[in-house]
Amino acid sequence: MSPQSGGIDVFIGTVRDTTKGKPVIRLEFEAYEPMALKEMERIAQKTFSQWPVQKLLIHHRIGPLEIGEVPVIIAVSCAHRDAAFEACRYVIDTLKQTVPIWKKEIFEDGEVWVAAHP
Repeated sequence: MSPQSGGIDVFIGTVRDTTKGKPVIRLEFEAYEPMALKEMERIAQKTFSQWPVQKLLIHHRIGPLEIGEVPVIIAVSCAHRDAAFEACRYVIDTLKQTVPIWKKEIFEDGEVWVAAHP
């Protein structure tokens, strides 16, 4: 937070217990870390250039995560809430589309790799 911040928007993604009606046991995330970090930095730079952002946090875990755990957190502070909401939505949407992070869904009867981005 900064003294100029009038709005802080936080997105917290959690591991849910079902996908398309099928019970999930856990998720596993893998990433090509050098490229993922570089892409997150690019997203941050673009966010700072498009909105009056004072502070920005982008965090995505890798490895196995149980139901209810937090794989992703985005936090954006701006002078006004509208900019904070818009910037936060941009960051999470862009992260899911461009950062090389892959998700494996583990079910009782098998597992499926799902790209965290298309």
